[in-house]
Amino acid sequence: MKLYTAVAISSILGASNFAHGQTIEGKVTNAQGTPVAGAVVVLEGTGKQTTTDRTGSFTLTSLPTGDGALHISAQGYAHLHSDVQVIEGGTVSDSFTLTPSPIEVIDIVSTPLHLSVMESSVPVSVLAGETLRREQAATLGDTLEGVVGVHSSAHANVASTPVIRGLSGPRVLIAQNGLDVGDVSRVGPDHAVGSEASTAEKIEVLRGPATLFYGSGAIGGVVNVVDNRVPTDNTTRGEWRLETSTVDDKKLGAFNGTFGGDNFAFYVDGYMRETEDYEVPVAPELEGDDHDHEDEHEHGSDYVVENSAEESSGFTFGASYLLDDGFVGLSVEQFNREYGIPGHSHGEEEHDDHDEDHEDDHDEHEDEHEHDENVFADLEQTRIQGKGSLKLNSDVFNRVNFVIGHSDYEHSEIEGGVAGTTFETVSNEVKIDLFHNTFAGWDGAVSLHYKDNEFSAIGSEAFAPPSDTSMLALAVMEERRFGDVLIQLGARIEKVSLEADSVPFPEVELHHHDEDDHDHDEHDDDHDDDHDEHDDDHDHDEHTELLAADYDFTPISFSAGLVWDFTEGYNLGVSVSRSERAPSAAELLSFGPHIGTRTYEVGAVFELHDDEDHAEFESHLDGISEEVSQNIDLTLRKTQGDFGFILNAFYNRVDDYYFQEFSGYYVEAAHDHGHEEEGHDDHDEGEEHDEHVDELPLYVFTTEDVVLHGFEVQAALQHNANFKTTVFGDYVKARLRDGGNLPRTSPMRFGATFSYQAEQLSAHLDVTRYAEQNDVAERETSTDGYTLVDVSVNYDFDVQGYPMSVYFRGNNLTDTEARVHTSFLKDIAPRPGRNLSFGVTGYF
Repeated sequence: MKLYTAVAISSILGASNFAHGQTIEGKVTNAQGTPVAGAVVVLEGTGKQTTTDRTGSFTLTSLPTGDGALHISAQGYAHLHSDVQVIEGGTVSDSFTLTPSPIEVIDIVSTPLHLSVMESSVPVSVLAGETLRREQAATLGDTLEGVVGVHSSAHANVASTPVIRGLSGPRVLIAQNGLDVGDVSRVGPDHAVGSEASTAEKIEVLRGPATLFYGSGAIGGVVNVVDNRVPTDNTTRGEWRLETSTVDDKKLGAFNGTFGGDNFAFYVDGYMRETEDYEVPVAPELEGDDHDHEDEHEHGSDYVVENSAEESSGFTFGASYLLDDGFVGLSVEQFNREYGIPGHSHGEEEHDDHDEDHEDDHDEHEDEHEHDENVFADLEQTRIQGKGSLKLNSDVFNRVNFVIGHSDYEHSEIEGGVAGTTFETVSNEVKIDLFHNTFAGWDGAVSLHYKDNEFSAIGSEAFAPPSDTSMLALAVMEERRFGDVLIQLGARIEKVSLEADSVPFPEVELHHHDEDDHDHDEHDDDHDDDHDEHDDDHDHDEHTELLAADYDFTPISFSAGLVWDFTEGYNLGVSVSRSERAPSAAELLSFGPHIGTRTYEVGAVFELHDDEDHAEFESHLDGISEEVSQNIDLTLRKTQGDFGFILNAFYNRVDDYYFQEFSGYYVEAAHDHGHEEEGHDDHDEGEEHDEHVDELPLYVFTTEDVVLHGFEVQAALQHNANFKTTVFGDYVKARLRDGGNLPRTSPMRFGATFSYQAEQLSAHLDVTRYAEQNDVAERETSTDGYTLVDVSVNYDFDVQGYPMSVYFRGNNLTDTEARVHTSFLKDIAPRPGRNLSFGVTGYF
């Protein structure tokens, strides 16, 4: 039943459309009449909001006239919408009753439209509070793996990224406070995400196309890490945390705090994390290694995944100037990370010949990350972000929100103490949302968005050429309630430019696997000279042609959705979208070895001509088109009561989908170790040349029409005040329309969480089953199913008035062998074995 409130204010015209002193007063309680403190009350479309006090009371002042709606939200309760009509008159008070929801409901904060797990037409999820801290891992992909519809690329605990509904890489945008994180994690699975979960307030996940809000790079979904680095208030508060774990000897320390006075607010955070190579219950399978693993890889009672250690740290400082109805602020972050890259050991095929010197070298790597064969990444990033929200007294717009970002990122892959390959990106981004006054019942915003990214890679494995990609976009998003129906509409048009002046087109020798009967060590001097020159400065020899690429794309996206509250406590959501994506520079222009994926990659602008006697590449710079996604989501929800559920089904057809297809050929790729240092470029005739040759399968980017469809289920039952059971499941089928499967598609998964919550003690038992995955692409192997059992216990207490908590977490308690099908490293880097974590958190 809708509530209607009449509030008297003076007439509004032009810049004086807010009548100071006119108010809506109310009280928020639950069904038992108990006041709900801390509930957030928003008058939609105006930017006016407040929170309830200890008695559940609130007051909203300076309100615009006209029809509107109150939106009231509180933890543990279903959100409430109440229609309001603001007309001339006196102050009117009313009461509002919230009903419980066993499924946590948290709003998305970084989009103009109202989005939440229980109310929006677009499927979303949010990790926040204790749930975020319980799920937090060293990588973003592993942190989000428990979210329905989200899996992890599981790149050996060091560089794992999210996989949303079977899509990842350039189709899943990773953002920090609404802006692109500005790293190279979407170029290769061995590249870590330049964002940290330990200092985040919450992480938002939009499943399915989110191009309206974030651009064409979000055709598969968005992960937005939200923190308070640009503070919006100066209330003194903060959090610190210390944690250790057994499986990798992790040591973590993190803190964040907000403080200030008068019109100034300040924010600071920092963290440090150090781990060793992590333990697994079975010996990793090493390519070409047939000897006894126990001699080389046993570490205590378990084996370890070599070269999976990391050291990382970060520090952020932010400051804001607070206005009566808005703020303007700036933050600066320094992010550093060193981590091993398992599977990137060039001496991998010679493990049976290692002697005592190898063991000494391995000890040195564990201490200093310096190993002549293992490779580790040295990541540094400086990010500057400006943010603000200002009230506008205009006949058209009532508020402007803006974010501005600059990111300087460098990622070097260190081989034998020398940077073998260095990736660099410089990103600049501006996003402005102009919220308009309610017009004919519609609320929404116009968004302007600009982004520029300069990418370069130098070294022996610089498989993608330097490029500059820029984007300018205009978007409109609107929503309106018609009684029990919420309508959400949006459209976006972009201008995307991609320029690359020097695209290498080298000649390569292609051969079938059964034709490769020569010795890898028999390379002539010309090959060595050519390879050295390629490694030194990414200049190419006389057999390399340099091309110029200049592309302009115009991706256009549309979306329409509705949410129908067809009966009390239930709603039905439908979202239909058509989205376009401009292909990335790596998908178009790659030509070289990518050891992170153990492939030789060739972009879509190169066409392989194959006949019985000869195979060669030709360039075809024309005929490149956008990727087009047509998606429909159907959602049924039970939003109130002791039992709630969300049932979601989706169908996504993507035309001209860019993916890597195995060519049937192999290419030899050589790697020199440290040849630029200490005279290593001068080899005597009898001197051993520190070179390793990989035989890599040749994969060529091509386009096909694909279909991805599946479902997501989430249900929760609140047995009583203390006990709750939550169950979930997800499944995606990813196939080519003409037959065949897409590679590394996440398997079906289902599980349950049994929770106990008391005033000071909370405990959770999680059981998750990953099914066997047999839907595989060419050269891809099936993956066995497995079951994971996790537990967490948290105890809250006070020390001299300051809240604290101690916690224990146990992951993979049964020490199960678990290989992740979405991982390029599933054979050599399975999931960690049994892990026990202990920590303490303090709040102020």
